[in-house]
Amino acid sequence: MDIQLSGGVPESLGPAGAEELLAESPHSVPHHPLGIKPSGNKYTASLNSKGFAGHFQLFPDEILALFLEYLDSCSLRSLGSTCKFLYAFSRSDDLWKALFIESSESKSGSFSWRGTWRSTYLGLKEDQVSRVKCGYVFSDVLYRPFLCTHTSLEPYTTKIPRENAIARLEDLSLDEFSHNWCDKPFILTNPVREWPVYKSWDTEALLHQYGDVKFRAEAVDWALQTYVDYMSNSSDESPLYLFDRGFVDKMELSVGKHEQFPSYWIPECFGEDLFKVLGEDRPDDKWLIVGPARSGSTFHKDPNATSAWNAVLRGSKYWIMFPSSASTPPPPGVYVSEDQSEVTSPLSIAEWLLGFHAEARKTPGCVEGVCNEGEVLHVPSGWWHLVVNLEASIAITQNFVPRSHLTGVLSFLKEKPDQVSGFKKHVIDAYGTFVERMENEYPALLKQAITDLENKAEGKKRKWDAAVGNTGEGSGNEFSFGFGGDDSDEEIP
Repeated sequence: MDIQLSGGVPESLGPAGAEELLAESPHSVPHHPLGIKPSGNKYTASLNSKGFAGHFQLFPDEILALFLEYLDSCSLRSLGSTCKFLYAFSRSDDLWKALFIESSESKSGSFSWRGTWRSTYLGLKEDQVSRVKCGYVFSDVLYRPFLCTHTSLEPYTTKIPRENAIARLEDLSLDEFSHNWCDKPFILTNPVREWPVYKSWDTEALLHQYGDVKFRAEAVDWALQTYVDYMSNSSDESPLYLFDRGFVDKMELSVGKHEQFPSYWIPECFGEDLFKVLGEDRPDDKWLIVGPARSGSTFHKDPNATSAWNAVLRGSKYWIMFPSSASTPPPPGVYVSEDQSEVTSPLSIAEWLLGFHAEARKTPGCVEGVCNEGEVLHVPSGWWHLVVNLEASIAITQNFVPRSHLTGVLSFLKEKPDQVSGFKKHVIDAYGTFVERMENEYPALLKQAITDLENKAEGKKRKWDAAVGNTGEGSGNEFSFGFGGDDSDEEIP
């Protein structure tokens, strides 16, 4: 089998060619349209507009930004008319995004996108937008989102070290996947190119057929035409990402190679999915993904300990991934609660790339690569991953449970019921329901997985007993906090 690496420098280029290919190219950030500058510039400036903000100058910029989130549109405009410093803050498009998403116009799903959230909310044409120069406004809170929006992704998504590169294969059989690849990320270059949707779908084709159909884009349900208008003319730091779980029914697609007129089918190596035993009770498992360049997902693991594949029909996506275990920390810049139910990371993908990408590339276990048009990437169960669109993209993704990860899925459903997601409301006990269905269809496989689960739990108990000195043999070495003997009445301070 021919295995290639995604990224890296072809050896055939030679030293001179490699040096030319790897040469740094300038990626300058344009001037802020309002003239806003980073906070450090105030120390050499002859004037600081914050001094004209009255009592508001007493607030740190972070607190002022939070305060403005509680204002309505009329109050924002009134406050912004008092001085340049408050004008600059009142123009922050994130404030207007929150207002517009809650508006009846947004909830209708069909409206005229006007380039910014503020212009769309206020119904402003391009020549009606005020542009007051704020050259003496110095604020990292205002400048950093602009910097992240206009920072080139190229330095972070190219020149991938060979040791980090995700393996690229033409195709895999189910047997090859099960025995050698189920725990590894990889990219397949052939299967998707056979799909009818790969041959026929692009933005124009989708608009022609589904332009009036509403799809879910994070917190909103918009007509596809409206979303594409937004996607084509937006400067958001973190663009809205169309991520729709009901696309198969909405688009009347036929999934399966043996359908009379198939739209697409699951690649052979991902064909085994034990969640199929749940039938109509299975959790959400497939999504249509559409988004502009720079849209994507910050670090996360896929739900319910499932594995996943992600097929790119148009565009390309950069992936950076890390394995996960009880003994390894999360990726640099990612902070996880003790039960792993809460994940905290920088607010945007670009912010993470700016602050943590260099460290991440040096972290053991890091793999990265670009999944191009017509390719599909495998995400193993439990792996941390961040993904960003390098250009406007259309993709289909699906979660699945191969037998190699059955024990992990059972463990997750049983031990973390509060983190189980995607099941219909009437499925109260996801673990019990799954076990019952597996017992009916794959009893031997279930028995082995439960045995493995019990052995794993027993192994953890033995490690704990060893750590606290409990040998279970009455040797008198039981763990103690040291506040007197077992028969002592001495109070613990």
